[in-house]
Amino acid sequence: MIAPGSDSAGIGWSGHTVVLPIVLPIAAAGVMFLLDERRRMLKGGLSLATVLALLGIALVLVASVGDGPAIYRLGNWAAPYGIVLVADRLSAMMLALNAILGLCALVFSFARWGRAGPRFHGLFLLLLMGVNGAFLTGDLFNLFVFFEVMLAASYGLVLHGSGTTRIRAGLGYIAVNLVASLFFLVGVSLIYGTMGTLNMADLARRLAAPSAGELALFETGCAILGIAFLIKCGAWPLGFWLPTTYAAATAPAAAILAILSKVGIYVVLRLSLLLFGEGLSAGFGFAVIFVMGLATILYGTVGILGSRDLTRAAGYAVMISSGTVLAALGTGSAGALAGAVYYLFGSTLAAGALFLLAEILQRGRDPTEVAEPVFADEYRDPFDDAGAIEVGTVLTSSAATVGMALLLCALMLAGIPPLAGFVGKLAIFAGLTRDTATATDWVLVAILTLSSFGTLLPLVRMGIRSLWVSHEGAPPVLARSELVALGGLLAACLALSVWGGPALAYADATVHWLKQPQDYVRAVLGGQGGAAS
Repeated sequence: MIAPGSDSAGIGWSGHTVVLPIVLPIAAAGVMFLLDERRRMLKGGLSLATVLALLGIALVLVASVGDGPAIYRLGNWAAPYGIVLVADRLSAMMLALNAILGLCALVFSFARWGRAGPRFHGLFLLLLMGVNGAFLTGDLFNLFVFFEVMLAASYGLVLHGSGTTRIRAGLGYIAVNLVASLFFLVGVSLIYGTMGTLNMADLARRLAAPSAGELALFETGCAILGIAFLIKCGAWPLGFWLPTTYAAATAPAAAILAILSKVGIYVVLRLSLLLFGEGLSAGFGFAVIFVMGLATILYGTVGILGSRDLTRAAGYAVMISSGTVLAALGTGSAGALAGAVYYLFGSTLAAGALFLLAEILQRGRDPTEVAEPVFADEYRDPFDDAGAIEVGTVLTSSAATVGMALLLCALMLAGIPPLAGFVGKLAIFAGLTRDTATATDWVLVAILTLSSFGTLLPLVRMGIRSLWVSHEGAPPVLARSELVALGGLLAACLALSVWGGPALAYADATVHWLKQPQDYVRAVLGGQGGAAS
């Protein structure tokens, strides 16, 4: 591991741990694109080995950054002039979340969807690389680069599996994200033109003594940049696209796409507390973030209540998770934000599991439904559920297994005891009411409570309709890989609940670190951490 603030030159292979989450998946993706599409076993094995390695690396980083961030300076160029990667508590936690979700989604795809179209494994690994890079980068320019790589790969995954519904949803998704990229570019241009740097730590340093004109233009650029990431995290009213797009995607694609909204949350958290946690611009935009967070929770709750299928309900659950973190951030309470960060981890895993469950239940009702190709030259390797049944395992208790999994997801997303969702929401409530609670704090408590019931009731209703009401469709059929993937996500949710104390303590330490931007600046810039001249 790289010691906090140390250089990356002249170190052993173990010192390059920080850059491996970017190098490994992009190298493996390059190999994927060179291999013939019909070498599925080789491509699947290589993808699995890569994602397992990413999970191991993420866990190593989670365990090793407690004493301070690991700074990796590419080419040993000092910040802010060189490219710098920063692994601290928040980025390491998000790397682990991305790896767990990616591993389970990949294993689930082995049953059927991985062979529904070309270049699935290459696009999947490129998406993981883009997400990891966004979590690790220390400057806005490379954040844009990783952001675009992530989006380009997600376009292909949204369209994967063909079908007019996916094409229609995918085109809308591409249009929305092109607009978000435009806002990103305009905001970054204003920030660079004003401050002369895009390194996050250097921006925080220069904000110590800006002129009045610089501060106004800088805040304008940050507001425009914020729009781009609020679009990405699905905040109301900018997240109208999310449920439709995720519902149209294949199950493994939708499960891994659930992490994309958390990239937006990550950037909003990082920049808000680093640039506007203290100083002349302290609290800039927090009121807007709070209102949008509340509105997102309400919109997602109403959306789940009105949903008629689990895929759309899972999309709205992703929005509620994002809204909870935004609202907690907007309150300015460190305790509430720690609970929200803890809740984010568990709710993202549960939402990913819900996407996988929805595909299993939908297939049980209509086992012959396969999307038709849209383009004449589209690569197709036809498969049907008869083949899946032959290679899978028809469990005599499959309905009970799926039903229990659905119940766990519902309890987790709704925040019902004893699972981690309840612990997270209880921590938010405790953080809001620990001192003198304001009227806005009580509003958030009330909305989160209503959201719990508004999430639980429709999920239970849809579960009863899918599993316990007699219908003509075939019973749920689980292939081995699907069962392993679903079990992995639910096991992670249960582990987060069983070890809730240490996990919540980690989230609390993460927020404490984020609330001290001067430590981040000092770690990245070294001796340059003072105010700009």
